[in-house]
Amino acid sequence: MIDREINRDRAVIFGTDAERYDRARPSYPAELVDDLVSLGGNRVLDVGCGTGKAGRLLAERGLDVLGVEPDERMAEVARRHGLIVETCRFEEWDPTGRAFDLVVSGQAWHWVDQQVGPAKAADVLAPGGSFAAFWNRPRYDPEIRVRLDEVYLREAPKLPGDLATVGSGSDDRTPRFVEPIEATGRFTSVEVHVYPWEDTYSRDHYLDRLRTHSDHMLLAAEQRDRLLEAVGDVIAAVGGYLTVGYTTTLIHAVAARREQ
Repeated sequence: MIDREINRDRAVIFGTDAERYDRARPSYPAELVDDLVSLGGNRVLDVGCGTGKAGRLLAERGLDVLGVEPDERMAEVARRHGLIVETCRFEEWDPTGRAFDLVVSGQAWHWVDQQVGPAKAADVLAPGGSFAAFWNRPRYDPEIRVRLDEVYLREAPKLPGDLATVGSGSDDRTPRFVEPIEATGRFTSVEVHVYPWEDTYSRDHYLDRLRTHSDHMLLAAEQRDRLLEAVGDVIAAVGGYLTVGYTTTLIHAVAARREQ
C-alpha cells in the first residue's frame, strides 16, 4: 500500500528547484509519443504534468493538452513552455464537465491516490478514450552499477535497496498500478508496453539529474554533497560521460463505453 501522506509531501518537493528539474530530467522515447498520438483524438489531460516534459511532446504533435499539477512552481515552468495548466491535486480537481480523449501521466501516477485516481481518470475520459501512465527506469553497465552501488552504500546507506535513480532495487510499478485500474471495472483492456532507449550524460548533467530526485533532495545538504562528489568521481574515471539505458514502461487502458 502506498503511503499517501509521504507521497503528498514528496510530490511537491520538486518545485523547490523546478528549473533544474525541467532541464535535467530525461525525456521520453519518440516511439512512445508516436504510440500515444496514434491512439486517436485531440483532447489530452496530463495528470501531474510537472514542468510539461510529456505534455509538450504531445502538444508539438498538434494535440490540445491541458495539464493538472499540484505545485504552482512546476506549473509556472510548464506555462512558460506554452502549456495551459490548472494547479490542483488530480484527486481534488474539478473537470467542470470536460471530457478527454487521452489521459496521460508521465513519471507522476505513483503520487496519485490509487483508491481515487483510476476511477477519476475513467470519469473524465470520453467513451473509448485511453489512459496512459508511463515511467522511465534506468539501466546501467554492470561495472558502473557496481561502482555506483559502492558509492551509495558508503555515502547514503539508507538509499540502496529501492533506489530507482540508479537502477537498483525492485521498482516494477506495473502490478501495483495495473490492479487498481482493473478493479474499477471501468476499462475494457489494460496492456503493458516497454520501450528501450538510452541517453548520454556529462558529469555535471548527470549530477544535476540526481539533484532533482526526491530521495536525494531529502538528504542533509552535507551528505548529499559528499554523495554527488563521489558519483562524479565515478563518472570522471570512465571519461567524464555516462551512458544510461532506459526502459520506459507504459500502462495503457481503454475506457469502457458507458451504457445509455
